[in-house]
Amino acid sequence: MRIDQYLWCIRLFKSRNMSTTACKKGQILINEQKVKPSREVLPLDLISVRKEQLWRSFEVMDLPKSRVGAKLVGLYAIEKTAKDLVEQEALKKLAAQVSRDKGTGRPAKKERRDLDEILLDESFED
Repeated sequence: MRIDQYLWCIRLFKSRNMSTTACKKGQILINEQKVKPSREVLPLDLISVRKEQLWRSFEVMDLPKSRVGAKLVGLYAIEKTAKDLVEQEALKKLAAQVSRDKGTGRPAKKERRDLDEILLDESFED
């Protein structure tokens, strides 16, 4: 089964087109290697997906015949991201603090400096 189809079948992406685009952008890794959308997935492969600025890892358990319900996803993929969960939650909180109004455009130089200052303050608190 192709990687783009597999990611769609286990409900990581809403459409197959979105999973194909993610592969082309280099946001999908299989066993630590960037892959094309046509790459075949095999059981016991380790898939890393960058979505919403976070890397999530999954181990392939089996290949579904078609898109599965949300309750059945655990039969086909097991998430292995638990070790980095604390870091990811901290990044989510930080991203929530640094939000901009929609339609305001790119940040100005002063705004970028302020954002960098917030990021540096957060990293020194750890």
